Amino acid sequence: MDNWDEIKTAYQVARTRTVSGAAEKLGVHHATVIRHIDALEKRLGIKLFQRHARGYTPTEAGEDLLRVAQATEDQFSQLASRIRGSGAGVSGDLVVTSLVALAPRVAPLLVAFQEEYPNVVVRYLTGDRLFRLEYGEAHVAIRAGRAPDQPDNVAQALTDQRVGLYASPAYVAAHGLPSGPEEYSAHRFVGHEDAEMRAPFYQWLSTAVPRENVVFRSNDTQALALGVIAGAGIGFLTTQEAEARPEMVQVAAPRAEWSSPLWLVTHMDLHRTSKVQALVQFLKAHFKEAME
Repeated sequence: MDNWDEIKTAYQVARTRTVSGAAEKLGVHHATVIRHIDALEKRLGIKLFQRHARGYTPTEAGEDLLRVAQATEDQFSQLASRIRGSGAGVSGDLVVTSLVALAPRVAPLLVAFQEEYPNVVVRYLTGDRLFRLEYGEAHVAIRAGRAPDQPDNVAQALTDQRVGLYASPAYVAAHGLPSGPEEYSAHRFVGHEDAEMRAPFYQWLSTAVPRENVVFRSNDTQALALGVIAGAGIGFLTTQEAEARPEMVQVAAPRAEWSSPLWLVTHMDLHRTSKVQALVQFLKAHFKEAME
């Protein structure tokens, strides 16, 4: 293709399904969008879109163009991330991601790292979804659960996150405590919205406690911890969370099968850059201490 502008325009039309949406995204007049589409279809000798009152719907050829253009955009994003991360100095943006529940431990470490490397701009992104390192969404990820198996990622063990079952004094006053697992069906529990959540302790909960007894549910791990603390039911807290709230009553001590290993994950293309290595070494040196 000689004219990438036309391809870029067609890609945006395929994504937005409207000429006006593509024009706004590209910062051009809608007439320019129509002209590019017409020229590209003439050049290819095939219709890329079906025009109708609601907008533009890609034909089969248009869908093919969308897939190829999306892959190309992803590759350019990955290239840009590699270029940004390839500098020799420990400076510039450093994007780190982890579960929300780890934020109380990770954030202070990132601040301490920044004190050693003041030219680094830390961007700390939290959430349950896996940020795609291969597309440059993050430089370093702290992940829980099974060892990451993406072929282009470098995964290093950090430590284990220990969890136990706890109840608040308010819950105990209202409902008492179970004497053992055989009484769990008579109690209220706090659990994840996703009954098939991959965390080992939630997998155990799904087999040990009837689903109808899980009366407080959320897809936010921080909200779940707050629910336990507020007295919504019996639920899981990390040992660090429980130690910070000595009033919490332990229902069941941490078990080995509930432990969730934590992994430090980087992409092979950025793993050896100065700023990524600086953070990796810092976290490996200080993370276990922060979790104790």
